[in-house]
Amino acid sequence: MAPAPQQPTPSETIITDASSENNNVTITGKIYTRVRLATKSDLSHIYQLFYQIHVYHNYTHLYKATESSLANLLFKENPLPLFYGPSVLLLEVSPTPFNEPKNTTNEGFKPVLTTFDLKFPVVEGQVEEFRSKYDDKSDAYIAGYAFFYANYSCFNDKPGFYFESLYFRESYRKLGMGKLLFGTVSSIAADNGFVSVDGIVAVWNKKSYDFYINMGVEIFDEFRYGKLHGENLQKYADKGKIEEETC
Repeated sequence: MAPAPQQPTPSETIITDASSENNNVTITGKIYTRVRLATKSDLSHIYQLFYQIHVYHNYTHLYKATESSLANLLFKENPLPLFYGPSVLLLEVSPTPFNEPKNTTNEGFKPVLTTFDLKFPVVEGQVEEFRSKYDDKSDAYIAGYAFFYANYSCFNDKPGFYFESLYFRESYRKLGMGKLLFGTVSSIAADNGFVSVDGIVAVWNKKSYDFYINMGVEIFDEFRYGKLHGENLQKYADKGKIEEETC
């Protein structure tokens, strides 16, 4: 999935294994990644990434979220058990290695560290806008996310995952990171007793379609996606009360 081109923002730091040109950071050779569970400090990044995927689909007129509403959705004071409520994994990148994760008892998920060999330079053009706020590592940037939550079916006695969306900023596509992020969500499901990872696959997006097929996703052509929303949904508002008054 591809966002609209974004304007670069100034970089204040030139870092090892990266060069600075036109206020961008260019990473060559190796790129280090960390997949971790999003925290409340990531709200501004999540908000921007969610907006970018709406830009790609030409759905910005439908984007109603605010940082405040996302905070209420993703980081409730009394949340559901881990991975049962709305969950976001973020993939961060850096030209320098990430430190091995410390005890993650509070978060419940140990970050996944990986290294990719680059066949071509990767340019980070929004250094300040997407600089990670997770810890004191100043050369880490948010590259993409996976958004998922538990769903239920009468066909199974255990929940599965509904995989709502997978998205990467344009600079970080075609590097194999999608496999890492989707594979991490699938591993969480398999390791925690969830029975499936379900989601919508756009048939018009051949690259995306082929990606999920190659990841082992089975497509069920006999089913179609349906949605009751907007005015059609509102027709049912207070319907029970109206029927009760007319009895």
